[in-house]
Amino acid sequence: MTTAWIADHVHRIARQAAVRIPPVIMPDRSGLECGRLYWDMWPVQDATGGRVTVAGRALWMALTAPDRGDPSLRHFEAKIHLLERRGEAWGDLGPVLPDFSVPYEREWAGSALLDNGVLTLFFTAAGTSAKAGGYQQELWAATGRIGADGLPHDWTAPTRLIAGYGPHYMPADAHEGEAGKIKAFRDPAYFRDPADGGEYLAFTASLAGSDSAYNGAFGLARKAASGWVLTAPCLHAEGVNNELERAHLVFHANHYYAFWSTQTATFAPGLPDAPGGLYGMVAESMQGPWRPLNGSGLVLANPPDRPFQTYSWYVDASLTVCSFVDMLPDGQFGGVPAPLLRLALDGDRAGITALTSGSAA
Repeated sequence: MTTAWIADHVHRIARQAAVRIPPVIMPDRSGLECGRLYWDMWPVQDATGGRVTVAGRALWMALTAPDRGDPSLRHFEAKIHLLERRGEAWGDLGPVLPDFSVPYEREWAGSALLDNGVLTLFFTAAGTSAKAGGYQQELWAATGRIGADGLPHDWTAPTRLIAGYGPHYMPADAHEGEAGKIKAFRDPAYFRDPADGGEYLAFTASLAGSDSAYNGAFGLARKAASGWVLTAPCLHAEGVNNELERAHLVFHANHYYAFWSTQTATFAPGLPDAPGGLYGMVAESMQGPWRPLNGSGLVLANPPDRPFQTYSWYVDASLTVCSFVDMLPDGQFGGVPAPLLRLALDGDRAGITALTSGSAA
């Protein structure tokens, strides 16, 4: 069952006390390359969604690109790097994938599954190698085996997971575009349903057959004997929002939670009270129906005086939330991991229960 996130839900935000993310006072770049930008993070996870530690290494991934002085350029050079977290310190271990001959230009966000010693990277293949700077998007994957050093080796060549976009989703095959207005088919996030072992990919999508320019959708594909098969979306925001970014699923306390990130600029006109933030819905099964958390869908928002402080939130099974430092009050782009947070979930209610690291007041 596909659920609609509607304008009435969003209007409720104005009547609720939004849970605010603490201000980031001093972005911490120690342990990371000073000439690189980092954004759109995710941990390496097991099949339950839990974060994994291998040979004493807590492994994460993030998009990264050289700092060219203009943060908008990072999207056109993005490559996934492996990060290590020891205590509260981050370290950059370099590119996840070796250089392969591929038809896409760059790597955008995804997820990583470690299962029986095999690491599968699900990611967005963005652009085309035939012409630089495109916004084409497809879902791809590659696998490597964890070695004695706790790091992945012997990567297979990346392969396309799904051919085409199916009846439910708009193609994201346009070369030209504009950030916040392009259509989506990206951010594959792995999820295994504890009820029946079914394997899913949640992803950021755009609803097919819509008359609205604001037609963001929370896409789903299910693994079958023949491979990954597109299904109807989990939920959509037709007439409400153009982008439900970093769509992903979490199972907690016998509830299914669908989370996504979005920005004020991607809401439809007439919804001025909607902040950029982490949003979500809850259901009792993968079939739904899905109910907006906190009555509106809003889970976390940046401080009012720092509306672009952090972005691209991703929740794991421990309810730890990662994100990156986006725009600071002085107009500077952060481009580093943000302090980790931890959610509190109780059925239809959600909020922050704790900070998990420093750098926030």
